[in-house]
Amino acid sequence: MNPSKGTLILTNASEIVTLKSKDSMPKFRMSGHELSLIKNGSLIIQNGRISDILDHPFSESHFPTSEPTTLVDVTNKTVIPGLVDSHTHLSFAGDREDELEKKLQGVTYLEILKQGGGIMRTVKATRKATVNELIRRGKENADIMLKHGTTTIEAKSGYGLDKENEIKQLTAFNKLNEVCASSIVPTYLGAHAIPPEYSDQREKYIDLILQEAIPEISKGRLAKFIDVFCEKEVFSIDESREILLAGKNAGLRPKIHADEIVRTGGAQLAAEVEAISADHLLRTDDDGFNALADVGVIPVLLPGTTLSLMNNEYPRARRMIDEFDLPVALATDLNPNCFCFSMLQIMTLACFNMKMTPEEALLASTINSAAAIGLHENIGSIEVGKQADLVIINAPNYKHIPYKFGSASLVDMVIKNGKVVASNTPALIKTTM
Repeated sequence: MNPSKGTLILTNASEIVTLKSKDSMPKFRMSGHELSLIKNGSLIIQNGRISDILDHPFSESHFPTSEPTTLVDVTNKTVIPGLVDSHTHLSFAGDREDELEKKLQGVTYLEILKQGGGIMRTVKATRKATVNELIRRGKENADIMLKHGTTTIEAKSGYGLDKENEIKQLTAFNKLNEVCASSIVPTYLGAHAIPPEYSDQREKYIDLILQEAIPEISKGRLAKFIDVFCEKEVFSIDESREILLAGKNAGLRPKIHADEIVRTGGAQLAAEVEAISADHLLRTDDDGFNALADVGVIPVLLPGTTLSLMNNEYPRARRMIDEFDLPVALATDLNPNCFCFSMLQIMTLACFNMKMTPEEALLASTINSAAAIGLHENIGSIEVGKQADLVIINAPNYKHIPYKFGSASLVDMVIKNGKVVASNTPALIKTTM
């Protein structure tokens, strides 16, 4: 069923949401027609890329070809770009389902961490896991995410917290690109927490990151980005700056967990080091938003994390968009504390709890999220020449996505690099010419 050669054509789409960008920097202030919606249109895909976009149903007489051609009838369906999850902790060992009860009893995230739970519990399990076990777990997660329409996944380490085990995680992420249909983009997050064996020697652990881990990871091209959990009682602004700049000098582009639990000035640091993204931003103030806007740092908002922490205060997406013109992105933050696979569900949370419109939520889950991992020139929108990463939605328009929350049948088909990689309704493929 997957057309590995020849031409793939999608025809009779109720709506194609192209999200065609006007310039190289994604922007939010777009009225509905500027989503470049195409009604009753068709897409022609060749060699894994979009070769033509038609504003009418496909006709064989208009496209004569001797190549094998697979025609997919998407009548009453909506075609959107493949979803991009720009902040995940994709593969780790063990689960932490019992911590839900602690949170229900009022125990905070940082208190659970001090009790040996949270990150440290996952670190203990992940250190015991083999590379193959992490590959298997990562593939399981990525395959589920693919069925929910996610075709590109950023994946952070951070559950090894020593050079050997951080490299083990990053090695697994790179191997996942060989066995998964989706694309995996690795990020080094050795500064996720201070490991227990360095609890009284934090400077020594930071030196290990700076002097040993970063050079080896850079030399082996094991990661594209470097990230730091800049937070009270985790890594300070000064420590985060030193780590991010060392990574940047070694060729790893900075990202940062910023202002999630306490306002530390993480957003301003993101701007200072010219990070590609600043993530969480729950406590960021106007000075921080201004700093991000001035430099062009992309805010990645994670409403699933807020939900899992049972926090009723969500990131102020409306102010970021309306007052600071920030190109907000969304992501799941898939991890043992926020076990969410679905960007579709995240879009619903963004609309219901952060007052983003369906249009904004879709932009934030595609082109802006692609920009948050430096891939917006190749994926994230439906444009001639771009990679054919697409999702066929079982609805007549994109507004049904946050509206029909929790619907298992919303995704009809997923296309990656021009190949059908997941399908709930094989009957969509009608004809092979």
